[in-house]
Amino acid sequence: MNLPDKFTQRMKNMLGGEFDEFIAAFENAPINYGIRVNTLKEGAKEAVLSKFRNLERIPWCGNGFYADKSVISGTHPFHIAGLFYFQEPSAMAVVEGLPIEKGDFVLDLCAAPGGKSTQTAAKLGNTGLLVSNEIIKKRADILSENIERMGIKNAVITNETPQRLAEKYPDFFDKIIVDAPCSGEGMFRKEPQAITEWSIEHTISCAARQKNILDSAVKMLKSGGYIIYSTCTFSPEENEKIAAYLIENHGMELVEMKELSMLDNGRTEWSESDYDMAKTRRIFPHKQNGEGHFIALFKKRGEKTERKTEKNKSCQAEKEAVKMFKDFEAKYLNTDINGDFCLFGERLYLKPEGINIDKIKVVRCGLFLGECKKNRFEPSHALALALEKNDFKNYVNLKSDDSNLKKYLHGDVISCDRSGWCAVLAENYPIGWGKASGGVLKNHFPKKLRIK
Repeated sequence: MNLPDKFTQRMKNMLGGEFDEFIAAFENAPINYGIRVNTLKEGAKEAVLSKFRNLERIPWCGNGFYADKSVISGTHPFHIAGLFYFQEPSAMAVVEGLPIEKGDFVLDLCAAPGGKSTQTAAKLGNTGLLVSNEIIKKRADILSENIERMGIKNAVITNETPQRLAEKYPDFFDKIIVDAPCSGEGMFRKEPQAITEWSIEHTISCAARQKNILDSAVKMLKSGGYIIYSTCTFSPEENEKIAAYLIENHGMELVEMKELSMLDNGRTEWSESDYDMAKTRRIFPHKQNGEGHFIALFKKRGEKTERKTEKNKSCQAEKEAVKMFKDFEAKYLNTDINGDFCLFGERLYLKPEGINIDKIKVVRCGLFLGECKKNRFEPSHALALALEKNDFKNYVNLKSDDSNLKKYLHGDVISCDRSGWCAVLAENYPIGWGKASGGVLKNHFPKKLRIK
């Protein structure tokens, strides 16, 4: 690997006697990949471990496992059903270091493609609120797809600048995740393009951007709340020095992360300050089976404050859409879905309560239930993935090796003795819808997800 000279010289100055071991591991150690089991799906962990045997657990994530991508594919029905998420092992440490509690309002400020958001959602257990923001629209769409696949019900996905969100939601969130855009040094092994884009000047510009993002994050955090900050780089300018900036400029308190005690401590001398950085954490490829990472947890000083929440106003069209959904629910579901409904054009959502989304660019405002078309309700793919087997009155349950499952995922019709809307399950887990009539099931698996 042809690493930049200035990068290797800086790492040599930082690591001293560890440098040779670092370079050897950085260039020659096996690259690790991981999956994280989605505990929002009941029994998912047992099902995945039964299907893919001898998986090695990632030390800092109880539901994370090292995985061979040649064995575990994104086309496997369990992945399509949202039972697991492919995620960089080091990245799983971030949410594990954040003390999330049921009912929290959590913001993932730089969320795409969705690893930390989906991990957060599992800890929230569909309680409280998750706002997942991504400033780049194409990446926000990918984030939305991953939120959908994992069956998450309480997430609002926004496509805004941190500054705009800070204006809209001051002192609003209990917990905030800032996995900041960075110079990507820790991912040189997996993403060689990051090497060609690297320069000392780039790390400095990244640090300036990180400070601006954190300035907005602090404004949105309630007193007594927590921010967890992370990067996938080794640069002190983007790590310990940023931690020192938060302490110095915002009075934030650096907090110990006992869940990550197996990781290396950050270094005070790299911060060029007197603040003790031993509570921050680093991952190095010569010490852990993961790519480079930095993590720091901060608490906002002051007494806990009450947030101001608002409800969105409903309209007549929304009431009519809810009635259509309720008619569909009575006919095809064994569950009673209630809450704060929200209509966007023809698309009906179940929005998490307590957040006003007026005048905010929203990609997904909660659980997408379906579309209201010419006085009929058509259920969404998201609704199928958010429900469980026993929630459906009609379903077809297929084994992984069933030829009908392959045909369904390809977009073909399959045989079915039901009538009307029918969920398609892969080994008890929903993967989509079909509409049955005359002994066949018309395929409603999304075209963009179909397997050729």
